[in-house]
Amino acid sequence: MKKILQTIYSVYALIIFIILMLIAFPFIAFVALFGVKGGNAVYAIARIWGKIWYGLIGIKHKIIYESIPIKTHQYIFVANHTSYIDIPTIIHSLKQPYRVLGKYEMVKIPVFGYIYKCAVILVKRSSAEERAKSYQALKKTIATGLSIFIFPEGTFNETGQPLKDFYDGAFRIAIETNTPIQPIIFLKTAQRMPPEYFLQLSPGTTEAVFLTPVIFDQNDKNLSVKTLKQLVYQKMEAAILQYNQNSISSNNSSK
Repeated sequence: MKKILQTIYSVYALIIFIILMLIAFPFIAFVALFGVKGGNAVYAIARIWGKIWYGLIGIKHKIIYESIPIKTHQYIFVANHTSYIDIPTIIHSLKQPYRVLGKYEMVKIPVFGYIYKCAVILVKRSSAEERAKSYQALKKTIATGLSIFIFPEGTFNETGQPLKDFYDGAFRIAIETNTPIQPIIFLKTAQRMPPEYFLQLSPGTTEAVFLTPVIFDQNDKNLSVKTLKQLVYQKMEAAILQYNQNSISSNNSSK
């Protein structure tokens, strides 16, 4: 019975998502014509769309700040990746102009694919040439004054460990452009929608925790992509373990 109700709820959530997407589509198609400012407007519309969707399907989003990003500063935002719900979690969490690195395969989805293409910097991970183009596009985005968001794990983490291994890209760009890394951990998103089960969405809470940014000296002789990547990895891994343990302890104490 529980699975039946969950499937009905998931179908309801999908229908609401599609309806809101179709309402948002003409506005996004229009503002996307206006360069960087148009791109910022795309994200603003997506944020409204996401908030309405969450409200109608009973999902609440909580932001925890160990450090509050300065809106006028640029960052390379990085976060763990465990669910499709991580995407609206980004929209709900970030307050300053930014662009997301996203998988090219998503553009194949009718209507949504067009919106997705307007909002993200696309990457084809199967092609070294296309990865190089995406890398340069990310650097150009930073040069325009925007922040960028990257999932350094690349794909969903289904290992059972706090994190998968990180790719180098985000950290190499950080060093080359002298841009601080802002780590974020997303919590409870896999509980809302497991990565392997599209129609097992459930109401509840998602959380984003902004950790202290990693600021470095570009001229530090000991600085390398490897050391920066390891530092951020360890910081995020420790935070995920800590917050998950706190959540377990809180649930046990409330019983």
